[in-house]
Amino acid sequence: MKKILVLCTGNSCRSQIAEGYLRHFARNKVEVYSAGIESHGINPKAIDIMQMDGIDISGHTSNNINEYLGIDFDYVITVCDNAKQSCPYFSTNAVKFHYNFPDPAKANGTEEDVMEVFREVREMIRKYAQNFVNENFKR
Repeated sequence: MKKILVLCTGNSCRSQIAEGYLRHFARNKVEVYSAGIESHGINPKAIDIMQMDGIDISGHTSNNINEYLGIDFDYVITVCDNAKQSCPYFSTNAVKFHYNFPDPAKANGTEEDVMEVFREVREMIRKYAQNFVNENFKR
């Protein structure tokens, strides 16, 4: 079975959302992992925004990249520029992908303003994950 790693800075928002959507769209065709250069814990707003789309990521854990250095990934997807620049070397032939999604955790304003940013980023990641699965696993 193919293995995907989604990598971000803190494994709290963007990579968690991407992991949730990749699992959702790929079903049982791949194993999906997410990690961060650091581990910040899962942002409760990421859990909430995914729940609004019917996907439960509340059981996910925030992991550090060092936990996965021994896994031979087929794909590594970095979802922020910091992770792309700081990604450790993997002794693997993983195909690397990158998309720099905005960090919704940096949103300011009212609770409604912040949740709107989370919704926008969630939709960007949803479309990216769906396209990724369609291009790589639906053949």
